[in-house]
Amino acid sequence: MFHEPRPASALVRAATLAGVPVPAPSRPASHTSSAGGADEPPLDLLVVGGGPAGSAAALRALQLRPDARVMILDAADFPRDKTCGDGIAPHGLDVLRGLGVTDVTRGYHPVDRMRLRTPGGAEVATPSERATHVIPREVFDARLVAAARARGALFTRRRVRALEVVPAGGPGKPAVVALDGGALRARVVIGADGANSTVRRALGIGPNPPEGLAIAVRAYADAPKEDRPPEQLIHMTDEGWPAYAWSFPIGDGRANIGYGMLRSQLRDSAGTPKDVLHGTLARLLPDTPAYAGTLRAHHLPLSTHRPRLPDGPVLLAGDAASLINPLTGEGIYYALLSGSLAGGAAITDPGPAAGRVYRRALHRELGRHLRHTTLLADLAGRHRPLMDAAVRSASRRTDLYDSLVEIGLGKGTIPAASLARLALRRAVRGLR
Repeated sequence: MFHEPRPASALVRAATLAGVPVPAPSRPASHTSSAGGADEPPLDLLVVGGGPAGSAAALRALQLRPDARVMILDAADFPRDKTCGDGIAPHGLDVLRGLGVTDVTRGYHPVDRMRLRTPGGAEVATPSERATHVIPREVFDARLVAAARARGALFTRRRVRALEVVPAGGPGKPAVVALDGGALRARVVIGADGANSTVRRALGIGPNPPEGLAIAVRAYADAPKEDRPPEQLIHMTDEGWPAYAWSFPIGDGRANIGYGMLRSQLRDSAGTPKDVLHGTLARLLPDTPAYAGTLRAHHLPLSTHRPRLPDGPVLLAGDAASLINPLTGEGIYYALLSGSLAGGAAITDPGPAAGRVYRRALHRELGRHLRHTTLLADLAGRHRPLMDAAVRSASRRTDLYDSLVEIGLGKGTIPAASLARLALRRAVRGLR
């Protein structure tokens, strides 16, 4: 489902930035300016948010134009904790390799097994064709920001509360302006500021509805002590379906554990949200109790309700664009890919064309995949035995298992024959 935003050129908003700058990377003096003065040339790219999407945007922009003036703003210093499952799919590492970043996994061993367990008792645990990594976001994100700064990106700790888009340099040449006493100007702004994106709100795009928004609680715990190779566990449950708990081994004796469900289902549950989330996690993973103080909740805006990205010089990437896989909750690959595409559009087509160029590039890369995940999420949500059948089949067929992993962690699509059957099933159910 798409939600039409107001045009960026129609926005007239006050902007407030607050925070303390951190040192800029070592580069020529003409490139270390804060771009805050009226006499300073505008930034080529202002990235709001230093997570995977924002860092990938900066890396791509500077890969294409090493002399570009790129700044990342974030409300926090790095390293900082980020509530997440910490799973890094190989597809995301492919994007980083394309950006020239190859060392983010150092010190963390790959995990090539995933165990899927459904409420109906179906289970599959097969080595994946390509391994994943489990890297705490405190480490992963800091490494990405460091890579962007090493390439020449400026970094400033600031919280953006609003944006203003005004014409500058003549008709058809807009500049985005954020104010902090003086003006902070940029030709293009990328909102990579997460599920509660300020940039998204400035574009007039509201949050996802409850049925397009998941909520999850994450914690750290002792890794399971089992006589088998390390594996990622996804334990689905009938309670609040579609919902599941996870346990992902980090490799240092700890595991990232959590439980997530749709916001609409949580709203209809008995008990407080905290009791439901914490209690279900403890019940589904009784052998790995959470460390004290590590339970934290977060929202995941699902791609089933992503907005139509607007034309103009303000782009959205990652969670801010509702790019979260509705089947698995995976978002880091989408963040890295969309950030890279946004950064490329910002540099190659600055100004009014950037939004259109980026939207088309994202559609080429993910359009068919996103349509297929929306179809599967709708069918699985309405007909839970479908997931049992899929996992049972995957336990007998390695090719089907690999296809499920590609759809859940990458940009895989449903094979043509299966797609026809699923579309027919959806049509028949719609007639009932």
